[in-house]
Amino acid sequence: MKLKTKLLKSILVTIGVLFAWFIIHTAIILIDGLNDELQPVDVAVVLGNKVELNGQPSERLQARLDKAVELYHEGYFPLIVVSGGIGIEGFDEAEVMKAYLVSKDVPEEHIIEDPNGYDSGMTAHNTKQMMDQRALDSVMVVTQYFHITRTKLAFKNEGVEDVYGAHARIFEWRDIYSTIREFPAYYKYLLNG
Repeated sequence: MKLKTKLLKSILVTIGVLFAWFIIHTAIILIDGLNDELQPVDVAVVLGNKVELNGQPSERLQARLDKAVELYHEGYFPLIVVSGGIGIEGFDEAEVMKAYLVSKDVPEEHIIEDPNGYDSGMTAHNTKQMMDQRALDSVMVVTQYFHITRTKLAFKNEGVEDVYGAHARIFEWRDIYSTIREFPAYYKYLLNG
């Protein structure tokens, strides 16, 4: 009986430690994501998201783009990379994003399309190649607050040291699920980096 009690106690302690680790990690992600690091950088990268069936950016994607437009017009960066893939709706996210930015008075020649940014790691890899071609050193990622820490890690994995983040001003109920999902996703990037 004592062995069962010890085993149960060990399991409960382990679960408690893992839960505390999850809570602390999540708090750090939220603090990092909600505190924009507004520094002048060489380039911003807006991560893609869903395009609606009418070909317009979803509310989430539009919020990311609006944040990039705001910071671009404030002079934080001269170039914007729009990174995404072709979603299940059949639209090229990067193309839709570029058209939206142009409609908000961002000159077409200041926008670089990455049509192969199917996930954060690919976006970081593709952007790093573009940065190397143009001798650019610093980047600001623009995405949802819960996604910033992992995206910055993806860029650091690619060898970009000067990485900053700015979050889109949108909050949805689905952020709860997305925030929880960031815990294993972060460690996947950390271990595979």
